[in-house]
Amino acid sequence: MRNKKKLVLAAVILPLVLGSASVFAYGGKDGHRGKNKCRPGIDRGVLKQLDLTQEQKDKLQDMKQANKEERKQEFQKNAEARQAYHDQIQKLILADNFDQNAADMLAKQMAEAQVQNRVERMKQEHDMLNVLTPAQKAKYTQLEQERAQQCRS
Repeated sequence: MRNKKKLVLAAVILPLVLGSASVFAYGGKDGHRGKNKCRPGIDRGVLKQLDLTQEQKDKLQDMKQANKEERKQEFQKNAEARQAYHDQIQKLILADNFDQNAADMLAKQMAEAQVQNRVERMKQEHDMLNVLTPAQKAKYTQLEQERAQQCRS
């Protein structure tokens, strides 16, 4: 009876702890919308300073919406894979003996998925910034360098 309670408790608490850790690693509850202005990606504040034409604004808005829909569909499509990862993690953690090789393989698979996600985001950002004129790109680069300088200090 005692072991069952421990297993149930571990199954409930572990996802909460891992979820909380990822929130704190990302910058707390405010995340990228609050005080943390030094996140990677395109900053809306910088885009607002570029004097975009209405056509550019519309194009960027359409791209953002399409990217949002694509991410939403991917999230729903990958629900089974996320559940499988979760089940594998639970199996490794709750096993009598820790299997280092299985943990390494699972971690590598998860890292590869993160790499693919980041590459896709970089492609989306590239496509969005190609809407800008050369002069706007130069100004964007300057503003991004100033933002990066503020983040370092």
